[in-house]
Amino acid sequence: MPQHAERRRRPLRAGRALLAVPIAWIVAVFLVDVLAPPDIHLGPLLVAAPAITPSIGGPRAVGLVAALAVIAQTAVGVLRDPDELLSANHEAQIAALALVGICLVVFCVVRERRARELEQVRYVSEAVQRVVLPPLPRRLGPLRTASLYLAAEAEAQIGGDLYAAARTGTGTRLIIGDVRGKGMSAVSDAALLLGAFHAAARDGASLGELVAHLDESVSWGLPESDGAGPGESFITATVLEIPDRHDRVHMVSCGHPPPVVLRDGRPLTMDAASPAPPLGLGGLSRPRYHIDSFRFVPGDLLLLYTDGVTEARDASRAFYPLAERVTGWAEGDPDSFIERFRDDLLRFAGGSLDDDAAMIAIGYAAAPSAPLRGPGPARP
Repeated sequence: MPQHAERRRRPLRAGRALLAVPIAWIVAVFLVDVLAPPDIHLGPLLVAAPAITPSIGGPRAVGLVAALAVIAQTAVGVLRDPDELLSANHEAQIAALALVGICLVVFCVVRERRARELEQVRYVSEAVQRVVLPPLPRRLGPLRTASLYLAAEAEAQIGGDLYAAARTGTGTRLIIGDVRGKGMSAVSDAALLLGAFHAAARDGASLGELVAHLDESVSWGLPESDGAGPGESFITATVLEIPDRHDRVHMVSCGHPPPVVLRDGRPLTMDAASPAPPLGLGGLSRPRYHIDSFRFVPGDLLLLYTDGVTEARDASRAFYPLAERVTGWAEGDPDSFIERFRDDLLRFAGGSLDDDAAMIAIGYAAAPSAPLRGPGPARP
């Protein structure tokens, strides 16, 4: 919380220096109005000083500048009409200045209250993100990883996309998924699935048994968490297992976009031969989870992502062509790749996204001491 308070103080300190601008304006208008011919009245220009102050200061600054403007207008009236304390015209200008100043002070009070509420929302959402969706560890056994999360709701900073990883005795298991819906309303659904994954990923169950457990957890949990009926809530997901000593990745796809392997600058899309329904819908069809596998060797980058990536649009409403955009990229380090990818995606989408987007980049930390070998026929 102190960091957030410090961020609020920085613009306030800069605003104090800028207060010289409206004060200088008051002084200039006062001097010119006093020295001008009797038929020229510049007093109405004083209202510009309190009008611009909310952009550089808070309620106290606005009140101070408004009070100075009223004093200056009163002094002008007294100096220009010494035989009469104040003319009706000057009284009207003073009253108008005071009314404008009061309205601006009220506006600044309301604005600051809302700014504090927004800052609190940001703080809470950042805390939720750190708890529910922390960045993946940079090392997972022989793997290097980097993760990216971009929320469509800028103030929420977290939404319905999710990812997690767990080490087992023989390898690494990962999940990436997308909750139906977006924004803060989807956080509890994402937390439900992530909790089920972390609880079951290390218990020795096969990949198919793990996915069946996740589907059952989601089927029971989502209707309770969001009030929807059976079949109305679901989570698309891909669950993978990367053995430490094999060159094959095992995968179960549950209605989620396929992984991409970037090999020598060439993207290879790993489509599932028999994808399962999204998690939460298994009870409607009783699926048998088919395990696909594909080759993944040192030098490759494995890219897992949500549909917020491929459904990002540019100004012409064209979708982001992931495979086309990353073709030829030579970044072998996941961190470097994610950094370049983030810049490229936001540039393509004009700086903001219509849906939450997440990506994980995975590579080998170093060549293993013995050749990686895996069962089954080779597949790109």
